Amino acid sequence: MSTREYQIAVIPGDGVGPEITREAIKVLKTIADKQGFKFKLINYDFGAERYLKTKETLPDSALEELKQMDAIYLGAVGDPRVEPGILEKGILLKLRFGLDQYINLRPVKLYPGVWTPLKDKGPEDIDFVVVRENTEGLYLGVGGFVKKDTPDEVAVQEMVNTRKGVERCIRYAFEYTRKRNKKRKLTLCDKANVLTYAHDLWRRTFKRVGDEYPDIEKDFAFVDATCMWMIKNPEWFDVIVTCNMFGDIITDLGAIIQGGLGIAAGANINPEGVSMFEPIHGSAPKYAGKNVINPLAAISAMQMLLDNIGEKKAAEIVEKAIVKTLTSGKLKDLSTRSGAKTDEIGNMVADNILSLVS
Repeated sequence: MSTREYQIAVIPGDGVGPEITREAIKVLKTIADKQGFKFKLINYDFGAERYLKTKETLPDSALEELKQMDAIYLGAVGDPRVEPGILEKGILLKLRFGLDQYINLRPVKLYPGVWTPLKDKGPEDIDFVVVRENTEGLYLGVGGFVKKDTPDEVAVQEMVNTRKGVERCIRYAFEYTRKRNKKRKLTLCDKANVLTYAHDLWRRTFKRVGDEYPDIEKDFAFVDATCMWMIKNPEWFDVIVTCNMFGDIITDLGAIIQGGLGIAAGANINPEGVSMFEPIHGSAPKYAGKNVINPLAAISAMQMLLDNIGEKKAAEIVEKAIVKTLTSGKLKDLSTRSGAKTDEIGNMVADNILSLVS
């Protein structure tokens, strides 16, 4: 058992964020008590309400504070009262870039008892991970307008790929594939036949770094083919590594084949610093305060946080408790029509943790 105390920053955010965060923390408290480790929560109010009152999204001073944490847990960001992009860029992207969280890690795993739209595919077929470069590419926002709002307007946004950024992402993916130790296969998803400069860098780096990993099978797939095979033969994949834009797209496809946004969680990783964990779904403001949203994605994000800070046994138990909840027959599906309230589902997971370790 661990005797360490972890400092965890909590940003509940907007919409249903506070509700799902509450259930994730409920699970954290339950497993911490059983596994003998302690934690201290430091809450931050970054989100729409703060912005509407102060016009402030995420101050630079907060970034310095967050660098001292063991992990960051984020509920959700987004509010229809705030113009699109302000909160996303001012909070989410600022956290990713400011904390150099250069890996976006997205498990795509179908659990037993969860429906998938893929016919004749089950949990044994859908179990792979997407490693997405998280701080470069089109998301840097390099570009601008010429003759804006005229018939001759030109809009330019450049895809920026550095050798350092590409290499550290690819190296992380090879190490993760080795550590995962399943099919031991890493697929580079790119568009090297069209993006002949940017993705030539990705291919050359993949091949060069890959020489250091003779135990890992290497594969290449264009992004359009990747989307096709994720539907037709998801069992082909083990780990996929890709650029920022393509990773953003294919992970949403991955979320659907694993049962939907109600179960999908992800991490923004800085292997040398502090990482952030969040459910993939948005803030769903129309459901806020109604106690109907499914918190399993949020709880899965907490499970990833536990694994990242080194509480691997605790993470394993939480995942087993999630599976036990999904196979209990008490949830009709993962939507707001699941048949259980937000807090009831959180209680189910917590109770299943107790039954697994008692």
